Amino acid sequence: MQCVQIAISFFLLFFKSLLENTQKMLEACEAFVTYESGIILDRQGFEVNDDPVWILGQKYDTRTKLDELHTDIKSRLLLTYRRNFTAIGDSGMTTDRGWGCMLRCGQMVVAQALVKQHLGRGPFWPLKNDQNKAETYKKILRLFEDKKTAVYSIHQLAQMGVSEGKEIGQWFGPNTVAQVLKKLSAYDEWSSLKIHVAMDNAVVIEEIEELCHTKNPDAETTMWNPLLLVVPLRLGLLSINPIYIDSLKACLQMPQSIGMIGGKPSQALYFIGYVGDDVVFLDPHLTQNAIEFDDEEFEDSSYHPTTSARISFHSMDPSLAVCFSCTTHSEWKNLLQQFKIMTEAGKKQNLFEVCTQRQAEWHPSSMDLADEAIALADSADSEEDFEILG
Repeated sequence: MQCVQIAISFFLLFFKSLLENTQKMLEACEAFVTYESGIILDRQGFEVNDDPVWILGQKYDTRTKLDELHTDIKSRLLLTYRRNFTAIGDSGMTTDRGWGCMLRCGQMVVAQALVKQHLGRGPFWPLKNDQNKAETYKKILRLFEDKKTAVYSIHQLAQMGVSEGKEIGQWFGPNTVAQVLKKLSAYDEWSSLKIHVAMDNAVVIEEIEELCHTKNPDAETTMWNPLLLVVPLRLGLLSINPIYIDSLKACLQMPQSIGMIGGKPSQALYFIGYVGDDVVFLDPHLTQNAIEFDDEEFEDSSYHPTTSARISFHSMDPSLAVCFSCTTHSEWKNLLQQFKIMTEAGKKQNLFEVCTQRQAEWHPSSMDLADEAIALADSADSEEDFEILG
């Protein structure tokens, strides 16, 4: 009888192990096939050659610093499609697969800004024996947890998008996701991050200074709040105009760069650097199970990339947004200097204008319109201004 019980116990243990391994295999297969069409075929990793690799303002020589490059890539936070999370509002949606890729790219931009603010620009993951840094890192990651109580969760982004005219489950563009993140940042009291979306291709210095400077409650002085600057751009009609590529490269070289939100047509990607004529990106199109972070068990490997991928600059969608992070006022001043150097180089096409104040909008009065009409009528009475073409 005892032998039978042992045999049954062994069989049950074996069967349980078989089920767990089968489940893992199915999830791995599903993870493979849930990449949306075209993405998985892009080139991954880096070759050893003479072309330097630029990642978020950091330069790497693949001949001597390939390991450091890979460590830097793996330290970035990767936000991808998730499934089996609590339904978003009354929509009933428990996954963002197929529509949330731009929202995930927006999350990655904010995540990088917060990592730079609280942990610095350098590689930090896997975490080592630094309890303070570990707690700060966990605090950042929880801001993006897939539940409605997290400030920058997919739930909050999707529901805030309704105020921008986007229904839950509808695809966002770079400008819309930037506007949504700007609104949500007001609820992030821990970081005091200020998000400025530069509209009309104009970075207005006065607006940013007013946004980021707040009065110090203990003195009459002001203090600087960390800035995330997002500049939405349209650099072509159906494809990106090649004249802008050198300027995009220059932006990715700046120390304040935290990448670009963009992608291929209808497929959002988070661009973090470039090598040669290829732009390097992190891909949100992998569907993974939602994770609830526990204080004791904190499994975060799915929030970090094992590698990056590349596409040609010429394959990018012309609608994108360049992003910069300035933790201190001196970094902001340096960024303005970087912009000045870029525009004065003479060889690069300006992506946007930098001005001290926003130009006042012109609203024509009825008298202006009347004067213009009279001037047109007077010119029409004179045949000297016209040439008849036979």
